[in-house]
Parts: sequence; structure tokens; C-alpha cells
Amino acid sequence: MNKKQKKNLIRIIVSAVLLIILAILKPQGIWGVLYFIPYGIIGYDTLLKAAKGIRNHQVLDEHFLMAVATIGAFVLAFAKTGDFVEAVAVMLFYQIGELFESVAVGKSRRSISELMDIRPDEAFIEQNGEYVSVDPDEVEVGTEIVIRPGEKVPIDGIVVSGHSTLDTAALTGESVPRDVKENDTVLSGAINLSGLIRVKTTHEFGESTASKILDLVENASSNKSKSEDFIAKFARVYTPAVCIAALVLASLPPIVLFLMGKPVEIGDWLYRALTFLVISCPCALVISIPLTFFAGLGGASRAGVLIKGSNYVEALSKAGIVVMDKTGTLTHGVFDVTGVHHPTVPETELLQLTALAESGSNHPISVSIRNAAGDLDLSRVSEIEEISGHGVLATVDGRKIAAGNEKLMARIGIDAPKCSSVGTIVHTAIDAQYTGHIVISDKIKETAASAVGALHDLGVRRIVMLSGDTTETVRKIGRELGIEEQYGELLPQDKVNKVEQLLGEKKTGETLLFVGDGINDAPVISRADVGIAMGAIGSDAAIEAADVVLMDDNPMKIATAIAIARKCMRIVYENIGFAIGIKMICLVLGALGLANMWLAVFADVGVMILAVLNAIRALFVPKNDKGPAQSSTGDK
Repeated sequence: MNKKQKKNLIRIIVSAVLLIILAILKPQGIWGVLYFIPYGIIGYDTLLKAAKGIRNHQVLDEHFLMAVATIGAFVLAFAKTGDFVEAVAVMLFYQIGELFESVAVGKSRRSISELMDIRPDEAFIEQNGEYVSVDPDEVEVGTEIVIRPGEKVPIDGIVVSGHSTLDTAALTGESVPRDVKENDTVLSGAINLSGLIRVKTTHEFGESTASKILDLVENASSNKSKSEDFIAKFARVYTPAVCIAALVLASLPPIVLFLMGKPVEIGDWLYRALTFLVISCPCALVISIPLTFFAGLGGASRAGVLIKGSNYVEALSKAGIVVMDKTGTLTHGVFDVTGVHHPTVPETELLQLTALAESGSNHPISVSIRNAAGDLDLSRVSEIEEISGHGVLATVDGRKIAAGNEKLMARIGIDAPKCSSVGTIVHTAIDAQYTGHIVISDKIKETAASAVGALHDLGVRRIVMLSGDTTETVRKIGRELGIEEQYGELLPQDKVNKVEQLLGEKKTGETLLFVGDGINDAPVISRADVGIAMGAIGSDAAIEAADVVLMDDNPMKIATAIAIARKCMRIVYENIGFAIGIKMICLVLGALGLANMWLAVFADVGVMILAVLNAIRALFVPKNDKGPAQSSTGDK
């Protein structure tokens, strides 16, 4: 407990002890003013907040309702019932509920804060043989920092010396440590478990991974869901409505009974109205619904799933169509040259010329060809023209080189032979003469098939795979993974058009998710109802374009994100139904005179406590099994 909570607990205990003493002594008449002592101790802050609300023209809140109800109960006690205990007890239990809510919310916030406490307060650099602590904000890009065992990585960078094991659980949600060595990338927020490493920073502190994660989590609450907006609007309408209803209940029946010539018990109707006010307090809804989303967002972050707002939680929960890019999402995106077919020149020459033509591209396929070709003399290349979705045209040693797919060959008037191998086929022509083709293969991720199965288990209606790879390769991988719909040979704009088509085929109330690598697929990610960037926490483009960022390359996290969202929304609906249902029943009982202040306290404080306890369940994330390993070949 913090100081404020401890102070409130002391107030509750003192007030409760005084109330018990007075209940035993039972002072009557004017001595009933003694009950104002425990009432003042426990309720002064509520009365002050009610007065402040009146002064600020924000009258109809729970503080006002509680003040009116308890003061009215005192008036009735002096005038008729003599039951002062009830008036004090209502305020006492209200404050107990407030304390409980404060502790519960504080606990969930601390849990999330501790979870996300991944941004170090200091970095170490070596000066004159000593390690000197500096403010990470002052560390410039390119500075060499030292990270000792047990310390957090303060800034993203590349290992320049040493090797170690890093705990990346706070970033990815995965508990398996990761080994790093020279030239490996390290992300801020990871914990160095073993050896000393020296890291050359590649980002400023504010642009490093830990800072990005914290910014995403902190800003997520600004994107409200429809459910949260509904509760806010509901409270604005509901509170004035019940106040008017209470006023009508206190005045209209006595007037009607008086006009009918029947005896009127003014105190009885006033008591009913005051009970009605206590019951009507909307605390359970106003507190528990935002808390549920807050807890859900925090629990998702712990699992390595960053969701940018509760509106996306709601959209994720309605996922009916999941569209996935292939390379980098379902496959590793690590390509190797597995064959050179129909060469009319030596294989090494074909690889060299094709690699030189591809030297201006960072596409994984181009990189794999360059790796297979070995050392390259880039001075041999005088001109490169990249044709999107086709390949490249280049001039190497004065010869015209064309390297790309069948579309490129057709474009320059060459009939390329079909290849029976599964993988990406890069055809090469030299001076408009076909020279052979290179086969590049990729591997399916070990958890890809399990991820598709998990999505089916969650009731996702359609799973679609899109790729720029050959239709044959895409279909083969789709069959292996259990994906019924596969579309290959798609240009970037073709993917957007396909997603547009699928959006038009949605059923009412469902959403479409697109999962990609977050860089090449940014236009499609932006167009989907929910765009998910896979394993791209280090990418500015991914964080900017995506609504959800998965902090590692495990496709099982797609199902995890949906499961988290559905659990969160289930809790939201449970709390809405439970709170409104109980209150409506108790309001009717109160209006009929069948409910007293004690039932009113349960309808207010008791329901709030139960709703808050239920909301905190959203912190605990559903787990998915990783499933059996899968392997294959293919590419994008």
C-alpha cells in the first residue's frame, strides 16, 4: 500500500471502531450527533469532492450520490427511524470499496510497470580503463558502450567484441535465452546474463527498442474501444436519469396517494429514493471496463504482443479472416541457392553475373545469390535498373544482363523454360540470350503449421496466404500448412487489391487481419482492419504502419493476440452484464420498498469489487502450445 492507501485504511479502522462503540451505547435523540464523528472521519473527502463537483458544475457523480444518500439517511434518523448506524455504515462500506478498488488498480498498474521496466537509467562507457556511468540520453549513435553480466542493454546496437547470453523475455515474451556474439544485433531492454560485451550503438536512447515499447504501451490508452466509449456515454446519461428517477420516486407516489385520500408515509418514500440513489452509483462499470482493457493491454505486452489501443483489442476479438504474407511470416525468409539449371555458361560465371546484376538490391533473394557467388567486383557494374515485381536489368562488363522471373523474360522477348524444382526461380539472360536459371529455397517456420491450426481452433473463418512467389510454390506451402486459400505471383499493389476484395467479402461484425513483415507490406498492413507486423520491433516502418506489433518471429503469436483480445472482451461483457443486471434488479427492489441500505451497499460496493476482481483476470494471458516442427522449401 502507498501512503494514501494506508491513511485511508487507518480512517476506516478508526471509524469502524467508533461506530461499533456507538452501536453498543445506542445514543438517542440529540445525542445522535455523536454519529457525525465516525461519519466525518470516513466521509469528509467524499463530501468535499461532492462540493467541488457542484462548484465546477459537474454535479451528478458518485460522490454527489453518496453524499445525498447518507445525509438524507441522517435526516430520516433524526426525524423518524433513529437508525444512525445505517447512515454511517453506508459511507464506511463505500470507502472500503474505494480502498479495495485503489489497491486492486494499483496492483495491476505496478504489475504492468514492473513488467515494462525495461528501460535502463544508465549506460557505461570505458574511460582510462574504468567503466563510467553516463545518462543514456547523452550517448550518441556510434558510441561504444560496455554491458556487464546482470545489466540491461540500454541502447540498440551491434556487438563489436565479446559473447554472451541475453534474456529477451521482456521484449519477446519468450523465456529461452538468446546467444549473441560479434556482429550480432542487440536490442535495448534485454538483460545480459553471462559475459561482458561491447556494443556500438545504432540508435539514440529515445529511438531504441525499449523506448518504443514503452511509448506504445503508454499511448495505447488514448485509443478507446467502442465499449469504453459506450460506458462513458452511458454514465453521462444514466446518472442524471437515476437522479431524476429518485426525485420522482420521492415525490410522485406521495402526491398520488394524497390525492387518492390514502395515508402517506413521506419518510418511507424518501428512504426508498435514497436507497435508489446508492444502488444506482455506476462505479462498477466506470472503473472495471477501462481497467479490463488496461490489464489486457499489459498482459499482451508481457506475452510479446504490443497492441496500440483498446479499439484494436475489440477489433482483434472479431477476427474472421486472417491474411498472411508468406516470407518472414510463415517462412524464415532465409534463402539459399539450391540449384543452377540449364546454364549455357559456366555455373560460377552465371552466379557472378547474376549476383552483380542484383548487387543494388537488399531483397533476401538477391542477398542469397550474392552469398553463393562469393567476392564481387562492383566496379564491373555500370548500370542497374530495377523493375518492380519482375527483376533487374543491368550492364556488367559492357554486357546487358537481365535477371528476374518469367515476366521479365517475357518482357524482353525470351521464352524461359519451366522448372520443376520448388522454390524461387531467377532466370538470367545475357545480351538477350537465355543463359539459365538459379533456384533459391526458403524453409517453413517450425511453428507455422501449429499457428494455422490454432487459428482454426479459435474459429477464424478464412485463412489466406499471399505471396510474390510462384503459384506452384505458394500452393505447395499452403497445402503443407493447411491453408485453403493461396495466391502467388502478386505485386505489392496486387496484395492491396486482394485485401480490398476480401474486405468486401467479410461477414457482418467480423474483421480482417493482415500479418506481414511490416516493411514491404506496410501498404497492406495499413489497409486491413487490423494490421499486424511480425517480428519487426526494430523497424520504424513496422511500428508506424501496424496496429499490433509481434516482438518475435513466432507465428503462434497471431493466435495468442486473438486469444488475449477475446478473453479481454469476454470479461468486459461479463462485467457489463453483471453490473447492469444486478443494479436493475436492486433498483426495482428499492423502488418497491423491498431493499434497504444494506442491499444498496452490496449493489454498489459489492458489485464494484467483484467486477474489479474479474477485470484483473485480463492480466493473465492464454498460452499456446508451440506444436511440432515443420520444414519445407519455397520463397516469396
